[in-house]
Amino acid sequence: MGFSEHMKKASLVGAFFVSVFWNVQALAFCPAPGRLPQVEVARVVDGDTLRLADGRSVRLIGLNAPELGREGRQAEPFAEAARRQLQSLVQGSGGRVGLSLGHEPKDRYGRVLAHVYDTRGGNLEAELLAEGLGFMVAVAPNVALVDCHRAAERQARQAGKGVWRKPPLQSAHSLRQGGFALLGGRVERVERNRAGFWLEMDGPLVLHVPVQAFDAFDTARLPRLAGKTIEARGWVVDRRGRNARDQARWMLRVTHPAMLDLPR
Repeated sequence: MGFSEHMKKASLVGAFFVSVFWNVQALAFCPAPGRLPQVEVARVVDGDTLRLADGRSVRLIGLNAPELGREGRQAEPFAEAARRQLQSLVQGSGGRVGLSLGHEPKDRYGRVLAHVYDTRGGNLEAELLAEGLGFMVAVAPNVALVDCHRAAERQARQAGKGVWRKPPLQSAHSLRQGGFALLGGRVERVERNRAGFWLEMDGPLVLHVPVQAFDAFDTARLPRLAGKTIEARGWVVDRRGRNARDQARWMLRVTHPAMLDLPR
C-alpha cells in the first residue's frame, strides 16, 4: 500500500472517530425526546431549512444559518458550507429525519418549525452550531433546547470555528441594513412603558423586551443594565420612515434572555 493510500485510510478512520465523538456530544447536548416518526427529505434548501418529500418546508428551531446569495445579494460567509453540512447530515441519516415540533408549530411563512434529529438521535441544529455553521437563536415560545444549543455554539466560539473565525460582533453605528445581527455595545439608559422595557444603546439602536416576554426575564435586573456593556442578537428592524424621527433608527426585539449576553 502506497503512502497516499495510507494517508487516505488514516484520514477516513480519523473522520470516523471525530464523527462518532461529536455524535456522542450531540446526544449529550440535545437528546431526542424518545422515538420520533421519520420523514423523507426531498432537498436541503439552505443551512437551516429542509423541503420534505410531502411538500412541507421545515425551518430548524434554534439555529440561524448564514444566508445564501439571493436577489442580487452576495452570500454570507459560510452559507454554502452550512448548506453542504446539513445536506451531509441528512444523507448520513439515509435521507430521513425525525421531527419534534415546536410549541409554535409554524412560522408566518407557513413553514413547519421543528427540532430535527438523525436516525441515531443526534440533533442536527446542535451539530451545525458546534461546527460554527450558524448562530444560536431563542425565539419564544420555541425555546426547549436553548441550553444545549448554547453549549454547542460555545464549543465552536471557543475554538474559533466557522462564523467565529473572525469576530462577527457589530456596533450599532456599523449597521447598514436590517436582518439578523450580533451586536455589542453600552446601554445608555433603560426605560419602561406599557409595551415593555427599552434598552437604548450607544448608537442608533434600541433593544425592546416586550411585556409578553417578562415571565422569562429577571425584570428587576433590566434597569440595572444602564451603563453596562452587553451583547445582543436577533433580527434588526429599520424604523426609518415610521414616524420615528426622535427615536433610534434600528430596533431589535428580544423575547428570551438567551438572546442577551449580560455582564456577570
